[in-house]
Amino acid sequence: MQIQINIKNTAYQANLNQPIDISIPLREGLENPNCFYASPVEMSPVVAGDFIGSTRQGGLLNFMNVQFNPHGNGTHTECVGHIAKEVYTINQSLREFFFLAKLITLYPQKQTTGDRVITEQQLRESVQAGETDAVIIRTQPNDDTKLQRQYSGTNPPYMQHEGVAYLVACGIKHLLLDLPSVDREEDEGKLLAHKAFWQYPDAPRTDCTITEMIYVPDSVKDGLYLLNIQIASFELDASPSKPVLYRISNIE
Repeated sequence: MQIQINIKNTAYQANLNQPIDISIPLREGLENPNCFYASPVEMSPVVAGDFIGSTRQGGLLNFMNVQFNPHGNGTHTECVGHIAKEVYTINQSLREFFFLAKLITLYPQKQTTGDRVITEQQLRESVQAGETDAVIIRTQPNDDTKLQRQYSGTNPPYMQHEGVAYLVACGIKHLLLDLPSVDREEDEGKLLAHKAFWQYPDAPRTDCTITEMIYVPDSVKDGLYLLNIQIASFELDASPSKPVLYRISNIE
């Protein structure tokens, strides 16, 4: 189905029949990516007397309990409530679901400390002020091991907080990336990139989100897309999410 949309005073055409899902499926056990030492995903049938909620175990239907950590077990979208002392929930913060987004591919730069970092300079070369509402960052090297990578204790790449502040100055409200966090795995609780993005605590941007642990195959080319962020209606700081891209073209 083709639709016409107007974003930032420009008319685009999008094909909704060709979605590009950039989320990572949430599976039971160790087949998921994992970070910050979160427990593995558990899925188990409800058992009550003679009832068992699993057709594979002889039950009449499937009726499962699921235990997971939104931040540690896969693709998730979070709001300022992730770092705020006040209560903000993703269900209340994310009230619009379609955005113009720019996909960029960057190779985190090795620092003298040995850390690999997405730098402010890289972002300045890739994103312009007023260009788009959302930025999607695919890091190199990129392969499907990201679908079940175990990040805990590995000091994964992260973002320079000055670069995040630059994105905010450009008008970016939604930031998506294929890393466990915008901040360093162990940063002494500074959370500089999170705070820079949400401008917390001085002027919290309560309608802005960060989505982490996405996966964008190399077959998806850099450029502008229509982005749909889908979440569960959790009254929590974060929810498992399903960001979906749609190719767009300008309408002359």
